[in-house]
Amino acid sequence: MAGPENQKFCLQEVLDSFKSCLSPNREIYMEHYVAGWKGLIKLLNSLGSVFGFISKDAASKTQILMNFLDSKNGSEYATVQSMVKFELDNELVDVNKKGIYPESGCRTLLRLHRALRWLELFLDRLRTSKEDDKTSVMCREAYNESLAHHHPFMIRKAAGLAFYSLPGRPGFLEVMNVGSPEQVVAMLGEAVPLISEVYTITEELYQKHNLLDLP
Repeated sequence: MAGPENQKFCLQEVLDSFKSCLSPNREIYMEHYVAGWKGLIKLLNSLGSVFGFISKDAASKTQILMNFLDSKNGSEYATVQSMVKFELDNELVDVNKKGIYPESGCRTLLRLHRALRWLELFLDRLRTSKEDDKTSVMCREAYNESLAHHHPFMIRKAAGLAFYSLPGRPGFLEVMNVGSPEQVVAMLGEAVPLISEVYTITEELYQKHNLLDLP
C-alpha cells in the first residue's frame, strides 16, 4: 500500500507529467494526462475532506481512463486524439442523449477537462497573488469562471462553503512541497502554461467534434 509520502502532493510531479503530455505534433498522451491528474488529486486531498466531492469523482474518472488504456483496445486510447477518433468512428459516445455509454472515454475525459480549467485558473491566480491575498477568494473566482457552469446548485453551494476552509496563501504555498514562496511561484510559472496548453488543445478538439456538451 502507498505510504503517506506517496500521497503527498508535489508540484514537481505535476509539472513533469504535463511536460511529458504532448507529442511533437501536439497530441496528448493519455498516460501522462492521467498521471498529471493523479498529482492534482493529491493536491485536492491535501486540502482536506472538503474537496472530497471533486477529488473522488476525478479519481474514479482517471481509473476509467486507465482501464481503457489497459483494455484490448488500449492502443486506441494512447492519445486523446486517437480516443476521440476511435469512439466516434465506432459510435461509442452518447452524442445526443444519456444512456448507452455513460462511461465512454470522451465523456469521462470531458469531466476531467472541465475541472482542469478550474485548477489552471486557480493556480495561475496563486502564481500572481500578493502575500495577503485570500486563497478562498482566488479559488471561488476560478470555480465561478469554470466548473460552476456545470454543477447543480447544491454542489455549487457546497463548493462555496469548502473554499472558506482553504489555508491562507503561506500555508497553501507550503502544501506545494517545492521550497520557498519564490520557488513555488517560479515553478507555477512553468507548470500553468503547460496545463493551459493541454487544456486548449483538448478544448479545440472537443469543439471541432461537437463534444463539449456531452450529456
